Amino acid sequence: MSSESIIEFREFSFQYYTQARPTLHNIDLTIRKGEKILIVGPSGSGKSTLGHCLNGLIPFSYKGEIKGSLKIAGKETKELDIFQLSKMLGTVLQDPDGQFVGLTVFEDIAFALENDTIPLPEMKERVQKAAAMVDMESFGFSSPYELSGGQKQRTSLAGVLVDDVEILLFDEPLANLDPATGMAAIEIIDEIHRKTDKTIVIIEHRLEDVLHRDIDRVILMNDGRILADMDADTLMASSLLAENGIREPLYVTAMKYAGVEVTAEHCAGHIDTLKTDRIREALSAWNDAVEHPQVKPASEPLLAMENIHFSYDGEKRIINNVSFSLEKGELMAIVGRNGAGKSTLSRLISGFEKESSGTISYLGEDISGLTIKERAQKIGVVMQNPNQMISKPMIYDEVALGLRLRGVEEDEIKKRVEKVLEICGLAPFRKWPIAALSFGQRKRVTIASILALNPEVIILDEPTAGQDFRHYTQIMEFVKQINRLGVAIILITHDMHLMLEYATRAVVISGGEKIADARPSDVLTDSDVIERANLKETSLYRLSQMTGIADGTGFVQNFIDYDKKVRVHQ
Repeated sequence: MSSESIIEFREFSFQYYTQARPTLHNIDLTIRKGEKILIVGPSGSGKSTLGHCLNGLIPFSYKGEIKGSLKIAGKETKELDIFQLSKMLGTVLQDPDGQFVGLTVFEDIAFALENDTIPLPEMKERVQKAAAMVDMESFGFSSPYELSGGQKQRTSLAGVLVDDVEILLFDEPLANLDPATGMAAIEIIDEIHRKTDKTIVIIEHRLEDVLHRDIDRVILMNDGRILADMDADTLMASSLLAENGIREPLYVTAMKYAGVEVTAEHCAGHIDTLKTDRIREALSAWNDAVEHPQVKPASEPLLAMENIHFSYDGEKRIINNVSFSLEKGELMAIVGRNGAGKSTLSRLISGFEKESSGTISYLGEDISGLTIKERAQKIGVVMQNPNQMISKPMIYDEVALGLRLRGVEEDEIKKRVEKVLEICGLAPFRKWPIAALSFGQRKRVTIASILALNPEVIILDEPTAGQDFRHYTQIMEFVKQINRLGVAIILITHDMHLMLEYATRAVVISGGEKIADARPSDVLTDSDVIERANLKETSLYRLSQMTGIADGTGFVQNFIDYDKKVRVHQ
């Protein structure tokens, strides 16, 4: 790493023309050549706006007033055009699909070179070299849209590397990736950093996942200001993460539960550097003292899938002989890699697809003959993106829509809508337009519209995708509240933290087959299941191994039980 600065913000402020107040306030930040920087902060903290200032989307796409100075490689950015900036800094977007322009991987990587009219022999050589750097040379003639999530990320990265820019900006690179693919993405970024010594800036709110590999500095933002600029060890020892709604690594939470006062000397910024000799005794004593809640007796199955097979074309099986049941009032997770068949199972349960063979029963009765509308009275589905479900401009009308379609009397609709708005914390907004709501509030509206139909099962597809920790917690505590009312919940998720904290059971799907049906603590400590389903071993298990606790699975379960007890009392 050089001492020479490559990015310099000086008393930099920015205000969108559409906003009443600045989004960024007096930013002073220096990033040196060859550094690897992580920018974290809750939703609305200004971290994405900071990224837009770096890559030129501000002011060229998003208009507003700039004050102060931003220099990249010694040049004032307001004096450069977006083309000049693109030769200095390359951006890998959160959604790779939005970045593809070529029909094949090689064509997509070559796009920037074609724009620069690089001679064909040189272009081919540079494309091959960039593809090799991210291990994509064997997929050169594949369509980008046929690739897995991780391969798409690699292709996007190669398309930036081919231009040999000095700075790489990653905007939420872990969004929409399954756990193992996300871990691989962080490893690729680290490998590129070590091989090329490029300056790397990562914007991400999944702190623990990014800290899978070394980071030089973490910049913490909130309310458009930089609150901290420090190494990860010092940040873990501070109270800043909790105070600003950022989830700390689970192994750090476990240390605190065990009564350890975390200091910079613990080197807790990365689990591999953790000084375990200082915490071994405290963790062991805490682990032995955790009290377990009483196990509830099993109730009758509410929903059961028996030997389900499904194929779109009659040949290639998407779902292969899957069986599981859901009890009344249970909260279960379905997990697995991208494309494993999780969402297909949801569509089969809700009736959007028809199983090729096997039986889906509800309270012991086969429901294969029920229409989607009839199933929706028992089973509700909430999609990942609330905007794909909302069709009315006003909150009240959206929540009432399903009841009106069923011909329910207006007096009864009013009672039921008022009740669910109260449960969902939306009663103060009953007369508001949907457009005035945040993403998280819209999510609540979609859940309320399903709850109004009084289903006994709700399927939630990636309920916390793209949410920071504060909104994630609000949504999941709300889901837990619904669950306590007796509604059974199925969570389809990539988030292993969510599964550990909230689900009592996990069904693991790989290649359309069920490979495990167990407690989350058993799933995330089973190396075979983790590998086959592209999951990620929990850092809690790694912590137990490092501190000599023999029963790692038991330690993880103890953390879950203790954590639930803590959250009940908060």
